[in-house]
Amino acid sequence: MAVTVFEALQLIENTVSPLSTEIIPIENALSRVCAKALKASIALPTFNNSAMDGYGLRGEADTYTIIGKILAGDSHSYKLHEGECIKILTGAEVPDSVERIIPQENTEATDTTITIKKAVPIGANIRYRGEDIHEGTLIADKGDFITSAHIGLLASQGVTHVEVFRKVRTGVFASGSELKLHFEKLGKSQVYNSNTLYLLARSEELGAETRFVGKSEDSVDSLKALVEAALDCDVIITSGGVSVGEADYTKAAFAALGMETLFDKVQIKPGKPTTFGKIGNTAILNLPGNPLASALNFELFGKFLLHKLSGRKAAYHATIETVTDKEIHSPRPVANVIPGFYNGHTFQPAEKFAPGMVNVLNHCNGMVIVDAKTDKIKEGEKVNFLPMRWDFLREDFETFTS
Repeated sequence: MAVTVFEALQLIENTVSPLSTEIIPIENALSRVCAKALKASIALPTFNNSAMDGYGLRGEADTYTIIGKILAGDSHSYKLHEGECIKILTGAEVPDSVERIIPQENTEATDTTITIKKAVPIGANIRYRGEDIHEGTLIADKGDFITSAHIGLLASQGVTHVEVFRKVRTGVFASGSELKLHFEKLGKSQVYNSNTLYLLARSEELGAETRFVGKSEDSVDSLKALVEAALDCDVIITSGGVSVGEADYTKAAFAALGMETLFDKVQIKPGKPTTFGKIGNTAILNLPGNPLASALNFELFGKFLLHKLSGRKAAYHATIETVTDKEIHSPRPVANVIPGFYNGHTFQPAEKFAPGMVNVLNHCNGMVIVDAKTDKIKEGEKVNFLPMRWDFLREDFETFTS
């Protein structure tokens, strides 16, 4: 019996665990997943400092006597009294006796005094010790996907190395005598294999270490040999050979190697014959052979699988609520996947798409999944958009201030 989309995701979650860890320099940690919570050992700022060029004041007065000058990086022992001020530059340490920093443009200055033109309140323009980060603040949590922001934060704490989960090793192989690799010559009734290269590229985009295992002949023995060669991978991904047909050898080859099947059908269109299981510690994801069906189902199940193995805390699909700019028909009693483009205002379903098409996702940045109980979504009704790979950019300028 076919499982629902959510049951399939739950089975994947219950089956796999994060991989082992390694310690690497923070310079190499971009786009890795943090394996150990890190807390700040240094307060930021480390001392009270000036937010601008100006004068540090003590007391309430119209005119102040200048007693000195502090530059960024200077050590000093100034102690101000009522009616005194000190010239101070941005980033310089603020004496404890200073109550506020007044911008120099708010004053009229001579060599020895300043006169206040526009007052500022107590505490103004002082960046206090620890107001950004206190000692003990969590700066990177276990499961965080490390971004450039994390790298800067870790560097601010003098962190040189970080423990991360190792990259997921993903193996992909090609099968099907009617399919040729992109560097081979096409024969009659043959087509190029786009799925293998797509799955390798998409896995790499998601942070995996990818490996092309090879191309099999249309026989169980040939497929078994490729699978055995890839069992040192964390995940083996295949496409094709999982539907019901005389020439479908993939299931037979995996079964012969003792694959534990967790599900072999999903209540979804396209992509019903998607299969997931394990051989030992290696997860197996068999996707449909049709290019669009393979890609969309990898986005739903393969992406989640790789994120769970990589130790990512934020591994689950997130959506953006928007409205569709065109009526969506979903006639079958299964979840229907509708690829399309979200332009920041509405979801635009793809004009034309079918499971065997290749030139669809090239014009899409995500999808909408219509649940099995809904046969139609009217134009202007709300939908939940699932983004795929994207920087959220436009081809033309649109004002972006609020």
